[in-house]
Amino acid sequence: MPYVAPEQIERAKQMDLLTYLQHYEPQELVPFSGNVYTTRSHDSLKISNGKWNWWSRGIGGRSALDYLIKVRGMTLPEAVLRIDGQAAIAPPIPSKAREPAEPRKLLLPEKNENNDRVIAYLTGRGIHSTLIDYCIQTGRLYESRYRHNAVFVGFDRQGLPRYGTLRGTSGSRFMGDVSGSDKHFSFSIPARNNSTKLHLFESAIDLLSYGTLELLSGRDWRRENCLSLAGIYQPKKNIEESTPPAALMQYLKDYPQITEIALHLDSDAPGRLAAETIKALLPFTYAITDEPSQRGKDYNDYLKITLGIRRPQEIERL
Repeated sequence: MPYVAPEQIERAKQMDLLTYLQHYEPQELVPFSGNVYTTRSHDSLKISNGKWNWWSRGIGGRSALDYLIKVRGMTLPEAVLRIDGQAAIAPPIPSKAREPAEPRKLLLPEKNENNDRVIAYLTGRGIHSTLIDYCIQTGRLYESRYRHNAVFVGFDRQGLPRYGTLRGTSGSRFMGDVSGSDKHFSFSIPARNNSTKLHLFESAIDLLSYGTLELLSGRDWRRENCLSLAGIYQPKKNIEESTPPAALMQYLKDYPQITEIALHLDSDAPGRLAAETIKALLPFTYAITDEPSQRGKDYNDYLKITLGIRRPQEIERL
C-alpha cells in the first residue's frame, strides 16, 4: 500500500467535492437546480453549499476525499494520491462566486373582490373555518377574479410567493400550477413554535383536512409543520435513479431542526409507492413514519366520513 505523508492528507482534506469535479472530472458533474449539482454516475447524489449527500445510500460528507473513499471505494492512500497528485499537476483556480439565481417570475392570477366561492367550496369539503381564515389572512389562499378558482400559494423562507396551484370551485374537476411556479416552495403551514416534526401530504386540501381533524380532536392544529407536495410524487422505476420530492428537500433545508417526518400520502397504489420510495431515499438520520388516512383514499375522504358528509361506501366507489 502506498505511503502518504500527513501533510498530503491535510492538503487533500481541504478540497471540496465541487471544486474537485469542476477541475479534474468535469464530465462527471451535472447541474441540477440553482447551486445544486449531481453526478452523471449517481443522480441521487447532490452537491450543495460545500457538502454532498448520496440520498439513496444515506451517506454524505464535505470533502472530495470523503467522496472518493465512501462513493468510489478507494482506500485513504489511493484517494489522497488521486487528489494530491492532480493538484500538483494542475492546481485548481478558485472559481468566481456564483451569483444567486434570479427567482422565476410567478404570475399569480388577479384576486377577486371576495373569497365567497372558495370559502363555500372548502367548507363543503369539511375544512374548518379557522383554517380557511388563517390561510386567507396570511396570503396562502384566495379566490381568482375571472374563473373563481381557489389559489393556494407557497412562500420561500423570506416570505416571498414562489408557487401557486389552482383548484376549481365549480362542479368540474380542475387542477393546475400557476405559470412560473417553483415546486421547491409548495403550499405549507409552519408550526406555531419551533417544532422538530413535519407532516407531508399530496395536496393542500389533504393538509387542511388533517389540520381540521386535529382541531376537532381538541389539539393545536399548528403545533407541528405541514407541507404539501402539490400532487402525486412519481418516483422512477429504478429507485437508484429517483430523487426525493423537491418541495420536501427544500423544506428540510430551510428548517434544519426537523428530525421526524410523518408521511400522510394517499392509500392507493401510487401513494403507497411514493411513501415507500421517500422512506428509502431519505437519510437514516430522520425518524420516518407512514401514516395514511384510516379510512378513504386520502385525508379529505377521511374528514368527510368523520363529519358524515359522504358515506364510506361512496368513498370506495371513487
